[in-house]
Parts: sequence; structure tokens; C-alpha cells
Amino acid sequence: MPTPISSNPSLNKEVLARIRPDFLEFAKKPEIMDWMVGIRRKIHENPELGYEEFETSKLIRVELDLMGIPYKYPVAVTGIVGYIGTGKPPFVALRADMDALAMEELLEWEHKSKVPGKMHACGHDAHVAMLLGAAKMLQEHRNDLQGTVVLIFQPAEEGGGGAKQMLDAGALDNVDAIFALHVSVRNPIGVVSSRSGPLLAATSFFEAVINGKGGHAALPQHTVDPILAASNVIVSLQHLVSREADPLDSQVVSVGKFQGGGAFNVIPDSVTIGGTFRAFSKESFVQLKHRIEEVITKQASVQRCSAKVTFHEKSTYPVLFNNNELHEQFRQVAGEMLGIQNVVEAELEMGGEDFAFFSEAIPGLFFFLGMKNETQGQPQSGHSPYYRVNEDVFPYGAALHASLATSYLLENPPKDTSPPEVSPHDEL
Repeated sequence: MPTPISSNPSLNKEVLARIRPDFLEFAKKPEIMDWMVGIRRKIHENPELGYEEFETSKLIRVELDLMGIPYKYPVAVTGIVGYIGTGKPPFVALRADMDALAMEELLEWEHKSKVPGKMHACGHDAHVAMLLGAAKMLQEHRNDLQGTVVLIFQPAEEGGGGAKQMLDAGALDNVDAIFALHVSVRNPIGVVSSRSGPLLAATSFFEAVINGKGGHAALPQHTVDPILAASNVIVSLQHLVSREADPLDSQVVSVGKFQGGGAFNVIPDSVTIGGTFRAFSKESFVQLKHRIEEVITKQASVQRCSAKVTFHEKSTYPVLFNNNELHEQFRQVAGEMLGIQNVVEAELEMGGEDFAFFSEAIPGLFFFLGMKNETQGQPQSGHSPYYRVNEDVFPYGAALHASLATSYLLENPPKDTSPPEVSPHDEL
């Protein structure tokens, strides 16, 4: 890296310990706050879907260049990996996702999406702005870092498995730990939540085409009815959780798609159904997948139909698992900054997040950053066309990112790899 660090590790430790509580005050400065808000609004006005985040990526690279932060690009099509510090171990990563959703924004405001059918409805624009805010603070103290902070700007979280692609591209090579946040309307500003162990479920999607023989609805004896077969399949799939799963082992199988036929008096040749399944253990997840295919094909055959089942591998995410030691560090850092009463235990959720690929490969910690403000009306959850980000939360996210990274480097100093001194007597 271009910037040398101090030769006195204990001095760097003292400096970092002293400045860490100041990160929040620094991030609240009007010039820093306005800068982060400006970045978020530019991204929000020009949303891009997974692996199409070219302009978003360009904006990020311009800001990194202005800060003098070196980076690798492209990583997994549009991803960026930046570096702050010594360029040497230990390496700790901070991640932000960049992609938008394929939906129309219905919230009327000055910086509404300018792209028809695309919207940042899950806060990824805010995640990018806060990670850049953290980068600005860390870069100002780069000489005090005993190690390297790795900035992960990731494409395609929304169903594209961008984390897996970045992992395969080597984005986390030599990285020892990784942190990430997600804005949440469940808690007010100044409150964060997480938990040790499983946090979000393993998820996947399936689709099945059930083929029969169409014909006139008045003559069902001359047909092989795929609608009847699909109906029996759906009922049978619900038994996988209610009658085969341990009640204490949370699992979900939901069918949300049923397409077949276009006339009242015609039995179609085929029906397509689709849905999702989720579980909190790898074993349960694998078993569910096996049984879903088995139930669909065999139940269809009972009704004289055939069925072909497809699983969407790109949308298959493992369980998001939080490392216990990193969780304790998170509680300590967030407690010092916000007060320990504002660090709460997150509930288990059946939602999925591809950060799980990162936390499966190396120790990771994912937490929720409260941004609820009831004075702005009833908050809308993610993936709503009326979704609104409370920009007042930006200093908290940026400061927590910076604090978690510096805290990790403080607690995990670089190991001395220099060869031991050898005296002439030892040589003899």
C-alpha cells in the first residue's frame, strides 16, 4: 500500500482506541452527512439490477479515487474490492450490496427512480453510501491501522448470488473476518440487532411443469387433468412441514405460482407451479429439496401425469450464520457507541441473504440497523413500492462499520513473522 504505518504498534493502538468513539460525531458532521446523502440519492435515481450496476460501480470508483483508496475492478462483473491500511495481515472486510429491484417506485418524492420498472426498495443505495462514509473515516486514519480493511461492493444480492460470484473470484482471499449491515424499519434509529449463530434461513426456489392431456372440460374422461394433479401436489407439499419436520426445527414450503389454462371449458395440456422452501439447518434443507422433487413427481404420476422439477441454483442461499466471537465484539462496539440497552437480540427470520456465502466461508457478522421514524408515517418494509429510507441513520451505519473494522484489527494484531535473531554461538 502507498501509505506507511507508524513503527510503534502500541501508539497506533492508543490512537485507534481514542478515535473510535469519535467516529459517530465525525459522521454526523454536516459536510459528511450531506456527502453520503448525495451519493445515496444519485444511486436511488438511477437503479440498476443485478450484474448491471455499471453506473453505480462507476460512481463508487470515482469516490474511491478521490479518497486515494486503491481497488480491484471488475470483480464478478461489476463488483469492487478496495483496500485501506498496510496491505498486510490481518485483513477484515466490510460489505455493501449495490443492486436494485425490478419494480416500479410509487413513492412520490424529489429523488424518485428515473428508470421505469426499477427501484431501490431494499436500502442497497443506503448501504453503499454508508460504506463509502466508513471508507472516508478509515482512510483518514490509515496510518494508524495495524492491518488492512477490505471494502466489498457487491453486485446481485437480490437473487443473483453475487456474494458467491465474488467469493469464487477471490474477493475474500486472505480475509480473516467480514461484517455487513442491513437497514431495518423494525427498530428506531440508534438501535441495532443481531444474534449469534443462525440468523436467516437457507432459501431456494423451485418450479415444476406438470404435463397431462388437454381436452374439452365436458369430456374429462378423454383427458389427463394436470390441474387436478397440480392441486394434489400442492396439498401434499404442505404435509412435508406439518407431518415430516420436527416442530422445533423451523421449515417453510410455500407455493406462490400456479399457471395453467386460459378458458373456462378447456382442460389444459400442462400446468406450471412454483414456490420457495426454507430451513435453518443444512440437513433439513437438503431433505426438503429431496422430498419436494419426490412428492411432485410421484403425486403427479398418481394422477397419470408426468412432472419435471427445476431448482433455481442461483437463488439458493445457505443459512446465514453469525460467528460467536464476532457477535460479542459487535455487542461491545455497538454498546460503547449506542448504549448496551440499544443492542438487542434479533429474532430468527425465514428470509434469506447471500451474505451467507461469505459467513459460510470465513467468520462473519450480519446485523440490522434500526431506522424507524414514526413521524414519517407508517414505515414500509423492504420490497414495497412505497419503501422509504430514513437518511438520518447514515452516520450510525458508517460509524459502526468503521468501529467494527478498527476494533477487529485492535483485537487481532498482526503476528510477528520475522525470523528469530540468531547469535554466533547458536550458529556454531
